[in-house]
Parts: sequence; C-alpha cells; structure tokens
Amino acid sequence: MSRVIGTLLMGWVLCVALIFIWSRRSASGHANAIVVLGAAHYGGRPSPVLRARLDHALGLWNGARADRVVLTGGRRPGDQISEAAAGRRYLVRRGVPTRVILLETAGRTSLASMEGAAQLLQASRTGRRGDTVLVRPRVLLVSDPFHMLRLDVLARLHGLHPLPSPTRTSPISANRAVAVEYMLRESIALPTDVALLLWLRLTGQTVRESTAR
Repeated sequence: MSRVIGTLLMGWVLCVALIFIWSRRSASGHANAIVVLGAAHYGGRPSPVLRARLDHALGLWNGARADRVVLTGGRRPGDQISEAAAGRRYLVRRGVPTRVILLETAGRTSLASMEGAAQLLQASRTGRRGDTVLVRPRVLLVSDPFHMLRLDVLARLHGLHPLPSPTRTSPISANRAVAVEYMLRESIALPTDVALLLWLRLTGQTVRESTAR
C-alpha cells in the first residue's frame, strides 16, 4: 500500500513540475488558427482574465501568426450571450474581420471547448467536395500559463498540433499565490480530463453527449 501511495505521490509531483515547465513555454512560428479559451464576461464585457487572453490573441493576429481565430466558451447561468460571442464582439471592435472568427459556443469546460474547437477546425479545412485538406491543424493555444499543459495534451488527443502561447498579463499571473493555486488545481484537472476522455472514447461517446444527459 505504501508503495502505491509513493508512486501516486511521485506522479503528482511530476505532473506539477510539468505544468510549471509548460507554463514557461511560448511557441514561435505560424499556425492555422489561434484558439482562445473562454472565461467569464459581464453582460458581454470581458472579465480581466478573458480580456487578457483576447488582447494576447489580438497581438498574435496583428502579427500575422494565423489565418483564423477560434473563440471558445459557452453560456453560464444568467448569461445572455456566450463567452465566445463576447470575445468576438471585443475582437471585431479592434479590427479582426468577422469572417475569420469561428465560435465554439457549447463548451463550458476545457475538455468540451477543445473538442468543439477541433471539430470546427476540421470542418473548416474540408474542401467543397468533402476532401480533407489538412489532418492536424496547427493551433496557437491562448490561455493563462497554468493552463498550457492540459490544453496541449487535450489538443493532441483531439488531433491538433498545439503551439503554446500563454498570456502573461492576466490577473492570475500577476498574483504568485493565485498562480500557484491554479497550478495545483491543474495537477488534478489534467489526469481527470485525460481519464474522462479515454473512458468516453472506449464507450463510444463524445464530451457533448456525456454532458447533455
């Protein structure tokens, strides 16, 4: 029993270490799309966390780092619009063309959002005659640093080629104690999401199907 506990503890420590390492990474180069993970908004006005992610995505777009922008995030109780729609409004007002923005408006978790984003990108890269022209889209993943490892793993499991691009201006990053707390949460959320996704695939379900029940 003590050996099992020791193994689990070592695995958890390794997970925390990898989350920290991935939080320091930032990829260069061009991608097929920028994928922005959603966060709260207030009546359509992005929260400071969401605004930091959107501003970072805007900088990538203005730097010609990708051809499309995928905004994720559904509606929380009481919201009139989705997090993704709030993000589109914010970016369009700052010069990003509506035609290049894809919305994933159903996901309320990182796992569901990544599944939806992957589906959107695969569909957008399908020719008029149904010919798939790209198997693994390259995506710049935009979120807070603590989120990068989980998004990297989930993106790969959904057939994407992830490139981390964390924002450094979020209120979460500005507070070291809060950032550490979120990293510790990620050390539980990451293996939980991976285990859930593998179980859903074994049972022939999708994330949306499992949450619709």
